Amino acid sequence: MSENRGERGVAVIVPVLRRPHRVAPFLTSLAAATPEPHTVHFVATAGDSEMIAEIVRLAEDDPGIVLHLLAPAKVGDYARKVNHVYRLTSAPFLFTGADDLHFHPGWLDAALSVMAAKPEIGVVGTQDLAPTDRSRNGQHSTHFVVRRAYVDQFGTIDEPGKMMHEGYPHEFVDDEFVATAKARGAWSFCHEAVVEHLHPSWGKAPRDQLYNAQRARMEAGRRVFQRRRGLWAPSR
Repeated sequence: MSENRGERGVAVIVPVLRRPHRVAPFLTSLAAATPEPHTVHFVATAGDSEMIAEIVRLAEDDPGIVLHLLAPAKVGDYARKVNHVYRLTSAPFLFTGADDLHFHPGWLDAALSVMAAKPEIGVVGTQDLAPTDRSRNGQHSTHFVVRRAYVDQFGTIDEPGKMMHEGYPHEFVDDEFVATAKARGAWSFCHEAVVEHLHPSWGKAPRDQLYNAQRARMEAGRRVFQRRRGLWAPSR
């Protein structure tokens, strides 16, 4: 159930699962802070009825919202949903989002300005305001503006035609994405591109079942990351 109703400059990819209450705030924040042409691609899981109904309701009067449905998956749900939209769209830029984000004015213009100034940059990390050293100093980001040509040329570190590796339960897929872009000399971070992550670990949202499962996913994701890191950072 996917439909591309008018491709726009940036494809905003939003994998979602069991948080229908976050759809409207996400769209309100994005619209208020993003005057640039964009299309929002929600990727939901078949059977997630409340989430699907909310997206359908809000999309009725907004041609800039596209709903995609995928069958349930035990592993790689986030990456799989991102890859799905990458394959079906043609916008020159993509943003890897989530429903727990709050966009600050000027975020997209700032990120695209980095790419305009440096054609070799394919991935621009946004500032999520997390109280961690690597976010504050620009060494890492959880959400990115990505040049489609970068993905078209390279894919993941070992998979042409994919934007993200689907072997991660969820966490650490961003670590591989950043590390790979750095190894290729295609990474930059933009402090002015503020996309705030409303995560309960930082007191910005209540915990729910998905957040509570994070610790177990982290351990599984870390093992995948350690197993694959030699692909972009071979030991000498």
